Amino acid sequence: MSDNTAHEEPELVQLLTPEGELRHHPDYPLDLGADEVRGLYRDLVLVRRVDTEAVALQRQGELGLWASLLGQEAAQIGSARALRPQDMAFPSYREHGVAWVRGVEPRNLLAMFRGVTNGGWDPAEHNLHLYTIVIGSQTLHATGYAMGVQRDGATGGDDGTAVIVYFGDGATSQGDTNEAFNFAAVNNAPVVFFCQNNQWAISEPLERQSRVPLYRRAAGFGFPGVRIDGNDVFASLAVTRRALQHAREGQGPMLIEAFTYRMGAHTTNDDPTRYRVAAELEEWKRKDPILRLRAYMAANGVADDDFFAAVDAEADKLGERVRVDCRALPDPDPLDIFHEVYAEPHAQLDLQRAEFADYLASFEDAGAEGGR
Repeated sequence: MSDNTAHEEPELVQLLTPEGELRHHPDYPLDLGADEVRGLYRDLVLVRRVDTEAVALQRQGELGLWASLLGQEAAQIGSARALRPQDMAFPSYREHGVAWVRGVEPRNLLAMFRGVTNGGWDPAEHNLHLYTIVIGSQTLHATGYAMGVQRDGATGGDDGTAVIVYFGDGATSQGDTNEAFNFAAVNNAPVVFFCQNNQWAISEPLERQSRVPLYRRAAGFGFPGVRIDGNDVFASLAVTRRALQHAREGQGPMLIEAFTYRMGAHTTNDDPTRYRVAAELEEWKRKDPILRLRAYMAANGVADDDFFAAVDAEADKLGERVRVDCRALPDPDPLDIFHEVYAEPHAQLDLQRAEFADYLASFEDAGAEGGR
């Protein structure tokens, strides 16, 4: 069976080329002031530094695991900057840039990967749900939340609430994600599906996951889909702004496929050199999201050398803070695992807590006897 659709060159929304040249797109206009552009650059640099430090901390045994975002900073920072305070975001486990924009302290991310907390932050405080490790399940959580927003009457106007959910290309093969697409479509839910297609589901390449570009799947469910250059922070910001507005005005869901590349390993437990060729990595290094924005800023007088030096110095200070904060994270009380399970008292859980406390106390008793 032939399928020409799978081999057509997909359309790509790009506002900033890898060489740092600005392009106009009639459907996604973007007019940013110099301060806003400098703010995007600062976010990109600082969140990359957090990521670099976290990878190093894992190698030093300070974290149990880390899922690097290296190469995906533009997709995350651009889309997160499109959110309004009332909007709700549902991440997977690699959205450190989204967490940064939503005001989550890096130490709270590190605490989860260090294994000293079961969560990391208050979702209601940041309008950012906790990380979801189970692939794709957060798409259903987000769709359900969006349907709740809709039923609360919080959509239908410019000041409405929208929901965004982040997932990777591997999640599009999960049943949960396709169920979420269908529920969102038939209920016209105000949710933006933001797929970071980094082209590798651990060691499985994209061509073994889908016969068509991922953004085209949206048409099969009855809502719009668009592919953007995921290393272009301007495209990510402009397209996500429009998709969120589309949702908050009551026009239903939209799928954004951010075509990007995972520069590092899937997690620090992975070795991508066993399944990727070096030439592919070198090709994507030339599309680096930070370098292209810096090239645009320098060429257009948006920033000078003093600005770039100040951001680098700020990144150095942030890196030091990340290291100090990580090593200072306290171990939790063993009984903390029973907290935040139920909103109301629960007899069975109280019994389990008491039994576990007795079990822990038995070690103290054994220690006391051994010391006699």
